[in-house]
Formats: sequence, structure tokens, C-alpha cells
Amino acid sequence: MLRIADAICQDAVSDGSRTYAEEVIAESGRALANEDLVDRKVLVVDDDPTVSEVVTDYLRTAGFVVEHASDGFAAIEAVQRGAPDIVVLDRMLPGIDGSEACRRIRAAGPTPVILLTALGTEEDRIRGLEAGADDYLTKPFSPRELVLRVQSVLRRSLAEHAPQSPVERGPFRVDPAARVAKLDGDELALTVREFDLLAFFVRHPNQAFSREELLSSVWGWTHGDLSTVTVHVRRLREKIEPQPTRPQWLTTVWGVGYRFDPGGSDELA
Repeated sequence: MLRIADAICQDAVSDGSRTYAEEVIAESGRALANEDLVDRKVLVVDDDPTVSEVVTDYLRTAGFVVEHASDGFAAIEAVQRGAPDIVVLDRMLPGIDGSEACRRIRAAGPTPVILLTALGTEEDRIRGLEAGADDYLTKPFSPRELVLRVQSVLRRSLAEHAPQSPVERGPFRVDPAARVAKLDGDELALTVREFDLLAFFVRHPNQAFSREELLSSVWGWTHGDLSTVTVHVRRLREKIEPQPTRPQWLTTVWGVGYRFDPGGSDELA
């Protein structure tokens, strides 16, 4: 739900009174600003001018460069034209919907996507993640939380922290600095979160992790929808397993979660 300050900001924008809203946005943005992410480019795609304006103000005050598109086709053109660092994409758009736009954006390159959806069902959230989204927020949402989610996804996708050495486990080789993962010498086409998930498992072989632990370690969330982990594990299996329904590398530990077995095993789905 919207925090009180955020709700006031949206109400102020809608009735034309910007003074108090701008003060709150400026204060919140300064508190959220991170020097390592200043001037990174964010493409905001939403056909609701009120949502777009509030989100854009928060992101700009936090130090981001923001471009706006109002439909799916314009979003795809903007990505092809300007290569943003991240896309904030509404699920319900004119032209083509956000899920299809997300698929096309991810097919063109590794640009991370955060999906905004007014449809709060688990099925809809899963559909968005399966389209390639790295994260999602359900409307109504807090613009402050969105800024934090943008920063979290960007830190992972840009790999701006100290470079880590490549890690090899069984037939897998993961190079965090280059953001390259290989299986038997062949490069894997992974999304940002899929790469992070595989890298985590490769660094921690033969250990079982619950979905809660993975959500905290890979996504950096202390709480959230556990189906996010389930969907990403399934998608990762589809890319690394010869038979995704009988995984030999990324296995299920019943009653616990998942385990990476670099020596290979066999489980029944």
C-alpha cells in the first residue's frame, strides 16, 4: 500500500497543487540517492500521467536520468534507440501489453525490467516473471519502494562492486565480473536474476537453501512473494537441464528448498 507521504504526493499531483508534494519528493529522493548509481538511465513506461510524473520525480531526485514512454511500441523503440540501464514497465499498456513488451526488450538484450501491475493475482505475477521481468511491484505501490527496487536490480546487473573471480563447478563456469555463465563451454542466455541465482548456487554447491533464504541472498528482500523464487528456478532449469522435469543439477530438497549438485543427480519432478 502507499505510504501516507506518497499518497499525499499523488493527490497533490492530481489536483494541481505541487508545492508540498515536491518538498516530500525532494526530501525522500535525497535520502534514497546513491552515488554509485547517479546518472544511470531509467526508462519509465506507463500511460497514466499521474503515476509517470510521481515516479519520474522520485527517480530524478534520487539521481537517475529518466525517459518516459506511454505505450509498449514506444518503449521498444526507446530501448533500441537509447539503451537504458533499466526499464520500469507497466503491465497494462495500449498497443502491446507490458508482458509482450518485456519479452521483446529481453529478446533484444540483457536490459533489466521491473514490471508494475494492477493485477495482484499470483498467476499474473508469475506471467510477468516468465516474460523476463527481474522484479515486479503491485499497484498501488510506494514510489520510495520502487526507487529502492530499481537500485537493487541495477547494482546486480551493473556488477559495480569489486570483481569476483570466476568459479567452476562440474560442467559450469560462472564469471561474475564478465556476467558470463557457461555449461560445457557453451554460453548460457540468462536474465539478470537467472544469472545471479545460478552464480549463488555455483558458489554454494551441495547446500540446501529454502526459498526464503534465496529471496534474501539473491534478491536482497527480507520479505516478498516466494513464487518469485519458484518461477526463476523453473526458468533456470529450462536453460541448464537436459530434462527440466527430471533435474540433475538443480534439485529439489523436499520440505526444504533447492540444492545445486555439481556432480549431477536425478530427481523425479
